[in-house]
Amino acid sequence: MQIDDLQYLLGMAGTVAFAATAVAAVAPKGIDLFGATVMGVITAIGGGTIRDVILDVPVFWASDLNYIWVAMFASMLAFLANKLMTHGQVYRSMLYLDALGVSMFAIQATHKGIELPFALPLGPLILGIITAIGGGLIRDTLAGNQTLLMRNELYAVPVTIGCIGYLILMHVSPESAVINGACCMLLIFFLRAAAIHWNLRVPGWLLTKTTQP
Repeated sequence: MQIDDLQYLLGMAGTVAFAATAVAAVAPKGIDLFGATVMGVITAIGGGTIRDVILDVPVFWASDLNYIWVAMFASMLAFLANKLMTHGQVYRSMLYLDALGVSMFAIQATHKGIELPFALPLGPLILGIITAIGGGLIRDTLAGNQTLLMRNELYAVPVTIGCIGYLILMHVSPESAVINGACCMLLIFFLRAAAIHWNLRVPGWLLTKTTQP
């Protein structure tokens, strides 16, 4: 299997995870099948769409509608299996898959910003973060939920660390893009997985307001 094929498969896996976890997140709102599908698709492709609009390039899913189809079917299945999806262990497993998708989409977007190049050195970093969390922000805004950036969940922080690491590695060794990307994807994934496993949060002293028990 070629590296491009592996990246594509991981991208599809991340799309499934984004869509499914989105449906699970909005399920308590009493949403119907159509609404759940829309929310799942928006979450799955939202970040990448914002990225491509900023870059003024063709939107990624316009040339490969498989991203839309996969997000739609994943959303529908998650809706139909809502009770199973909200079960602790199953939902937790989807969060790990979501972490894999986040890690890959973030590094892909950062690499795309470097290649163009776009507003170096901060542009690729911003694109990586936006791609990873943009869909989730749109979902939470539409659903009336507290957004990722307003919670003390360790979600954007691992992404930021991984993207910064990739920028540094590409500056030092630009010919090793594959290795650099793989290392930083793993870094984001393991940081996010650790946060999920041990329920790690942003330290209270970094918050503007202490959360009341």
